Amino acid sequence: MPSIEATAPPGAQHAKGEAGAPRRADRARPLVVDLDNTLLRTDLLAEMLPAFLVRKPLALPRTLGWLASGRARLKDELAARWEIDPATLPYNDEVLRWLRAEHAGGREIWLASASHEKFVDAIAAHLGLFRGSIATDASRNLKGEHKRAALVERFGPGGFDYAGDSLADLAVWRDANAAIVVGDESLAVRAGALTRVERVIDPGGGGWSALPRAFRVQQWVKNGLLFVPLLTAHLWHEPGAVHSALLAFFAFCFSASAIYVFNDLADLADDRTHPVKRHRPLASGELPVPHALIGAGLLLVLAIACATQLPLAFGGWLAAYLVTTTTYSAWLKRRPIVDVMCLAGLYTARLLAGAAAVGVAASFWLLAFSMFLFLSLALVKRFSELRRLALLDGGGRMSRNYTTD
Repeated sequence: MPSIEATAPPGAQHAKGEAGAPRRADRARPLVVDLDNTLLRTDLLAEMLPAFLVRKPLALPRTLGWLASGRARLKDELAARWEIDPATLPYNDEVLRWLRAEHAGGREIWLASASHEKFVDAIAAHLGLFRGSIATDASRNLKGEHKRAALVERFGPGGFDYAGDSLADLAVWRDANAAIVVGDESLAVRAGALTRVERVIDPGGGGWSALPRAFRVQQWVKNGLLFVPLLTAHLWHEPGAVHSALLAFFAFCFSASAIYVFNDLADLADDRTHPVKRHRPLASGELPVPHALIGAGLLLVLAIACATQLPLAFGGWLAAYLVTTTTYSAWLKRRPIVDVMCLAGLYTARLLAGAAAVGVAASFWLLAFSMFLFLSLALVKRFSELRRLALLDGGGRMSRNYTTD
């Protein structure tokens, strides 16, 4: 929705002049802007932490130790091991247009964020709109009360306007001259009980409605391979076998969709530079990372529920599929030739899982034929991706350690 003027609380006055323009006094007052889910359509920590663990799952115990020492320590350790490209991040276009208009009018703007100072400084330098930035460092997590105290110390009580998006920002709005709410009307009402609400801006994004695209439901057709053993064994007329095959099919579909989420989190930086993949829900900021993780977790629970009703051998193949796809997302996809061998193996594993689900043996001839067929398809897929990049970029771009030339 477009920006709208929120209703001020009783007794409050709008800082507006004629035609809705900010009063001169407001332009003289510093404007402080939050980063995560305000200027950006995403949260850097929510992206970085799961992506880091997908890439380095063995670092989980160490990561929990950092978290036990406090969020500031966790963010500092992650920042030392992670890089971002400010030019590819998903910005809230409406917030960015508004900030550019304020900057063009001569207003002093500051960026204040609970994200690590390394990333906040890089984004501020890239945009060129900010007088300065205040952010989390190794000793202080700049969120809620800590952010309020830092801003009051710098600007004084009521000496700044603040744009934020969450309940944690209510503490800051308590000492702000005016609130700019990047969120819904319910948050604006709560902010209005503390200070004057100058405007409400749409946070952007599709929320839960973007989940089906993140799950890539259209890719479920690949799992039709689980029905091949049912057909080759001529069991399509037996209700019990058909029921088992259907359970196996949905177990793999739910598992694959969950893995797509983790894969996209691990690949966010690469996807955002890709001409097509940058429009995916997570890369574009359309789908919040917490929503995606909750959805993926529920899908894994459903997959396990389906598997418990099938033979133990099927559960073994499903577990092998999950482990292999996770390993593929973390490491193998960046190993040329190994990645296509892994893809071919995952397709063949579907045949073996389908056979285990209906209690038949997959023939050697079927497996041999399938492995060669799937390897050929995987190679064609890589070639087509590289060919498209060569046409778009002139042939010099890298993709998963393959070169277009």
